[in-house]
Amino acid sequence: MRKNDPLILAHYMPWFEAKPVSPRWGWHWTMNAFDPEQTKDGGARRIASHYYPRIGPYDSGDPALIEYHLLLMKRAGIDGIVVDWYGLSDLYDYPLIHRNTGALFKPAAQAGLKVAVCYEDQTIPRLVEQKRLAPDKRVEHARREMDWLRGHWFAEPAYLKIGGKPVLLSFGWGGLSEPEWEQVFDAPGKAPVYLSQHRRRTVAAGTFDWPAPKTWQAKLDTYYAGVKGAGHVSMPVAFPRFHDIYKEAKVQESYGSVPDDGGRTLIRTLERALKSGAPLVQIATWNDWGEGTVIEPSKEFGYRDLEAVQRLRRTLVDPGSAAHPGDLRLPERLWLLRARQARQPAIKGDLDRVARLLASAGGAAEARAVLARLEALPGGKR
Repeated sequence: MRKNDPLILAHYMPWFEAKPVSPRWGWHWTMNAFDPEQTKDGGARRIASHYYPRIGPYDSGDPALIEYHLLLMKRAGIDGIVVDWYGLSDLYDYPLIHRNTGALFKPAAQAGLKVAVCYEDQTIPRLVEQKRLAPDKRVEHARREMDWLRGHWFAEPAYLKIGGKPVLLSFGWGGLSEPEWEQVFDAPGKAPVYLSQHRRRTVAAGTFDWPAPKTWQAKLDTYYAGVKGAGHVSMPVAFPRFHDIYKEAKVQESYGSVPDDGGRTLIRTLERALKSGAPLVQIATWNDWGEGTVIEPSKEFGYRDLEAVQRLRRTLVDPGSAAHPGDLRLPERLWLLRARQARQPAIKGDLDRVARLLASAGGAAEARAVLARLEALPGGKR
């Protein structure tokens, strides 16, 4: 990768709970309207999504799942993830999200991927509404969370940095106000490379874009026009589609939709982002199954979207890449074999070796050979 090439990042949701890893099916699979214990269409579980994960609904805290996701990204040419984080409070499923986010750093480093946090400051008014936080403590609460990040995740080797400073996003404009964000970062030298959504806050170092389903094409044009020549850090967005399940789940009205267009929506938005000259490009999303913006392999689209990412990276970013579409199938084979590990602990060393090979630039052929040998053992394939 050349010095000024953009980093390709995938927005990542760490909020899924699933049996048997967890004792229950979490809200993001059920939305209190779908029961994954029920099946349809030849065994598919009923989940809160119009689409279905290729490996089935999963638990975000499962180490084998984390390995599968990160190695898929690596083979697709994705450089890292932006993780949705709701802070340190014990409201709703925020502790689960915090725990699962923390579990990503070590395996991301092992895979050679970067991690950044997208802070959901909408949690702060929710805490006030629930009388868990006094209204006059909003800024103090955010400062504590920023201090925690500085002392913990910002110091992780895998944390994404620009010019030696950690990158932090905040989602939306419904949390802290402009003056409050200014107070959060009023200490000289302590502010991260802070990116606000769509437009630049006064205290932000730049911006990131996000799909706006009802006016998505016009909004993309507005974002690119606004950052052209602006001189601040920009992170344009690419996305495959938008098709949320909220109305069917009776959560709220739908946000609208963006057509998949046979995969062309992702290709066009990603190509435009990669050609923009921005240092960072975010794909929205890896796995927001509720909004249907997933590029993770699914029953409906298979590996199509990851093949497109791989191809565009090779064409526009890394012409010397030897990445091959067939390599994208290897992490799933590893994931399937991990299920045998508890019964056959002797294979762990070989599986760990496969993971290291898949994290390396030229390890696909050797990984494929090891996987084939293990799959030929009794009980190897299921």
